[in-house]
Amino acid sequence: MDSASPVVRSAVAILAALGIAILGLVGGTVLVFGAALGLQFAGVSLTPVSLIVISLVLVQGVAFGGIGLGYLRYRGLGRDYIGVRLPSIRELLFVGGGYVLAFGLAIAGSVVVATTGVEAGANQAAEIGLENPEVLLLLIPASFLLIGPGEELLFRGVVQNRIRESFGAPASIILGAIIFASIHFSALSGAAGARLVSISILFFPSLVFGTVYELTDNLVVPSLIHGAYNATLFSILYFVATNPNLQTALL
Repeated sequence: MDSASPVVRSAVAILAALGIAILGLVGGTVLVFGAALGLQFAGVSLTPVSLIVISLVLVQGVAFGGIGLGYLRYRGLGRDYIGVRLPSIRELLFVGGGYVLAFGLAIAGSVVVATTGVEAGANQAAEIGLENPEVLLLLIPASFLLIGPGEELLFRGVVQNRIRESFGAPASIILGAIIFASIHFSALSGAAGARLVSISILFFPSLVFGTVYELTDNLVVPSLIHGAYNATLFSILYFVATNPNLQTALL
């Protein structure tokens, strides 16, 4: 591969990054489907809460985490490749600033969409949460324990780093954010155009995750930002779901 042309190396990097991301999504989906099918055959009644638990553990935990770690092992790479350590005071400041910026960009994007009247796709987990608020109470801690770490390991630690090997930091941040946001297409409901609108909003917080990771070289930092970002969204949804008057006013 060292003798290959830059164009070939770049193409391989992109295909590898896409393949890893798709493998994580497909692998997680297959695991969830298999587990749900097995439980149903065993006579276990599946509730929204149990389905969320199964999905979190098997997708963000087993699939994303397993594929990310498996990739590192396959290439003979250690944790230095992804950077994992306790955050310093400086890095904790990045966590706080990154969280504010990511959430601010998401709000700004949502305001623009609402102002223009463009339809956006809805997150399926959020829809389940609005109907079953107890699910949201599970998703809040899961944001820090599974969602943030699992997704950041795969999409920043592996995908972004793999792209960086051929494209450098700026392009790896942008391309990594595009892949990360796009992979959420299947997690959204609505028409394709509406889903793309939601993906475009998610792209900007993803840029923050990737940029902070590049600046700190510590995967724990974007994982904490990502976890806090998701936990805040789920907390807001819980507040809306448990206050019918507010929910009616917003609708």
